[in-house]
Amino acid sequence: MQVEEQIEVLATVFRCDRKTANLLCPVLVPQQIAARQILARQGEESHHCWLIVDGCVAVQTFGIDGQRQQLARHGPGEFFGAYPTSTIHRAEVEVLVGSRLLRAEAQSLAALVAGNAQIGAGMAWLLARQLDRALDRMATRSTYSAAGRVYSELLSLAGGRDHIAPAPQITTLALSANTTRETASRAIAVLIRRGIVSREDGQMQILAPRMLADMIV
Repeated sequence: MQVEEQIEVLATVFRCDRKTANLLCPVLVPQQIAARQILARQGEESHHCWLIVDGCVAVQTFGIDGQRQQLARHGPGEFFGAYPTSTIHRAEVEVLVGSRLLRAEAQSLAALVAGNAQIGAGMAWLLARQLDRALDRMATRSTYSAAGRVYSELLSLAGGRDHIAPAPQITTLALSANTTRETASRAIAVLIRRGIVSREDGQMQILAPRMLADMIV
């Protein structure tokens, strides 16, 4: 990532001017992480936090029976990791697709947040927006059917576009929707059979977004 792009990203995320964003550049260091890399492991010490520029990560925990459960998924503009001090990772963080991240040492970023009004206000806005998204996801899990959660997750991954690239893996989609792989597979098959979505060139095309939204029940 070029410095000018980094400044532009930080100014947008923290809603601050470019001079203030420039203060964040030495602390939030660009990283390019390949798909399927483990960024953090459950139980390890955590000294860093991350901001996603492009891509997606999954936060997953392992129970005493060894079963994996996805707790959250973070996409562009979202923040995760240790903050404002070091801690222990409560879950594993896996990079789902090739991603561009900005990584900061937790206490260094916290010092900037505490010492600069624009950065402090920007962090408060960032975390408030992320909490609102998390509550939306919790509501989805408690009110929709299993298939409805799969369809809701597809619309979320599309983010208003007419495609999802790369096409979501069934296992990952099932974890995100808190359902079984078989249920997610059947739900996708229904969409393909009805011509609502299709798979082309490694992408999932959403051919009828309104029909997809109507199936979220």
